[in-house]
Amino acid sequence: MSKSVIVVGTGNAALCAALAALEKGAQVTLLEKADEALAGGNTKYTAGAMRFAYDGAKDLLPLLRDPDDARLSHTDFGSYTTDKFAADLLGFNDGRPLSDEQMTLVETSGETMRWLAQHEVKFEPIWARQSFEKDGRHVFWGGLTLAAENEGVGLFDMEMAAVTRLGGTVRYNAAVTGLIMDGTRVTGVRVGDEELLADAVVLASGGFEANEDLRVKHMGPNWQAAKVRGTPHNTGDGLLMALDAGAAEYGLYAGCHATPMDLHMADFGGLDLPPSERKNYRKISYFLGVMLNAEGARFVDEGANFRNYTYAQYGAAILEQPGQFAWQVFDSKVFDLLYAEYRFHDAHFVEAPTLEELAAKMEGIAPHATLATLNAYNAAVDEACPFDPTVLDGKGTAGITPPKSNWAQKIDAGPFRAFPVTGGITFTYGGLKVDTDGTVTARDGSKIEGLFACGEIVGGVFYAGYPGGSGLTSGAVFGRRAGYGAAA
Repeated sequence: MSKSVIVVGTGNAALCAALAALEKGAQVTLLEKADEALAGGNTKYTAGAMRFAYDGAKDLLPLLRDPDDARLSHTDFGSYTTDKFAADLLGFNDGRPLSDEQMTLVETSGETMRWLAQHEVKFEPIWARQSFEKDGRHVFWGGLTLAAENEGVGLFDMEMAAVTRLGGTVRYNAAVTGLIMDGTRVTGVRVGDEELLADAVVLASGGFEANEDLRVKHMGPNWQAAKVRGTPHNTGDGLLMALDAGAAEYGLYAGCHATPMDLHMADFGGLDLPPSERKNYRKISYFLGVMLNAEGARFVDEGANFRNYTYAQYGAAILEQPGQFAWQVFDSKVFDLLYAEYRFHDAHFVEAPTLEELAAKMEGIAPHATLATLNAYNAAVDEACPFDPTVLDGKGTAGITPPKSNWAQKIDAGPFRAFPVTGGITFTYGGLKVDTDGTVTARDGSKIEGLFACGEIVGGVFYAGYPGGSGLTSGAVFGRRAGYGAAA
């Protein structure tokens, strides 16, 4: 007799859990808190990029929707080994060793992508954001090469189509309000006054980033000001239910993915916009210019590493500044290199022919200190080193703190533009501990039978930050594992 599995949520992790359980013959029902238009958790808000280990182009071609794209013949994808992926994660651990969860992510990332492709979830090279043209070739950088076709919306649509083909069903406007327990075993869920029984429940309901009280409790008062760039429905409901059922807290509750965002965006990433446009409030081309706080001072090394290794941390750095905002400043030399979101119809910026006039237009910032900082930065740039955005070019500064380690060009070619930004929280890192089959671990170290978890609710995957694209991959890896476990 087939198992009955309830999956709480409809984001990437939830859909992968459902797909895996359906593969094993389970009857699967997904319960979604939102209506159909807002289903998908944070997945629809993403650019759909997925980081995984691969040895070269031969590993990527079977994953592509269009393996005959003419550009592929003059593209350098490089490779991204499991050792490199592990080293990248370790670099964000603040001295912690790699966790079991991180090793699982690294070691199964490639096979999980191939598994998705077998279910007609297809990908395309991230030409615009992860490559630069050099000597007539498209050169990819930073170990991140593929995104789902049509980005996060496409990932959701393809995964949902796969779930539907295998017989999964979805209920919308069905917020789970509690777990049903038989002793220490979870036997179902409550949706309001309704009780739904199942052999297994998979919590894939996201983190607590949209819950202001929990953000302040776990992360501090500055996080009250954070913009929530994803779904308004990730309020920690599943996490709190699991903790009430005896689950252990696990991971870094003070940590999160936080990105520089347009200061004047509405909360929840622009729910009035089509899902594919909601990411356009990000402002992550800071590596081509400088970021200044209200005192007119720089506060991060904008060129410390490739953008996809720093952007998830620099939103938090902005929230640590006075007033929880900053300005990103660029000159006309790089306007054509800025990502498309800087040309988004709702992008806020000021422009002026001189730096003096620009500083006067930058609201909330000390203009004299701003000019002094920009002049000191310009004087510190190493002009002998060539600028090359395809590599860590070593074109840095000397004698200023913080330094800019790469891609440091003088800001001296008018007109000049400045974009106001703040920190936008994407997802939280603290959550639950799960066993090797995805079962949630209790505070006494035992398994909570019948309860599984995946996605943002799983702790121990990320600590002080993460290399871009790892979040969706983690959702797929742990979703697949939880689905197999729930169906077993």
